[in-house]
Amino acid sequence: MKRGFYTIMSAQFFSSLADNALFVAAVELMRTSGAPEWQRAALVPIFTLFYVALAPLVGAFADAFPKGKVMFVSNAIKVVGCLMMLFGSHPLLAYAVVGLGAAAYSPAKYGILTELLPASQLVKANGWIEGLTIASIILGIVLGGQLVGHAVSSQLLMLDFPVISTGIDTPPEAAISMLIFIYALAAWFNTRIPHTGVEMRPLRANPRHGIARNVVALLPDFWQCNMRLWRDKLGQISLATTTLFWGAGGNLKYIV
Repeated sequence: MKRGFYTIMSAQFFSSLADNALFVAAVELMRTSGAPEWQRAALVPIFTLFYVALAPLVGAFADAFPKGKVMFVSNAIKVVGCLMMLFGSHPLLAYAVVGLGAAAYSPAKYGILTELLPASQLVKANGWIEGLTIASIILGIVLGGQLVGHAVSSQLLMLDFPVISTGIDTPPEAAISMLIFIYALAAWFNTRIPHTGVEMRPLRANPRHGIARNVVALLPDFWQCNMRLWRDKLGQISLATTTLFWGAGGNLKYIV
């Protein structure tokens, strides 16, 4: 494997680790603020909202720019969502912004593998990425639980800055502030991802038309590709099992 692949793995691990720890912190933030149960449960679908809504667009966006930069911007969006959660925005809205960053990140992390590695190594590389993602989910939940727990959060809340009032007064807020640093670490790894030299595909495929019209033109192409996958037997199995696995996993994560 090329060295750049290990940089991608590091960035993916820390970004996913923070995503899953943030889920625990967001649930605890809403619980301590007295939010109704349905709002806490809504964190699961709200995170995936932009995965569905922007599915026809995020792949084209990832192909239009160097994918390391796309992943950096995606992590920056996640940091914005964390800051919104810290400083007064509704947690569901803030968590949706984090989901927007995750939706933009996903096609870039897979797409760059095809640019960086030969076809003979793609299955192995995808296996490493998926295995690392599962590990980050498990460890992220553990990390989130530790950060909002009394032993760690009490130590975090004791940290203070002279003159500056951070407004961070509760265990969930302390946890979220720490997760911002993990996102920043992931973003730093993004800056170390080498440029693959692959030619970018501009979002404006037809220069005579505006960006909006070019974006709308992506919709029928996405629909045709989607239907082609569903007509293929192996594609059906892959899409169905992946959908059921992540759907069940997301809900089980909240229940646990």
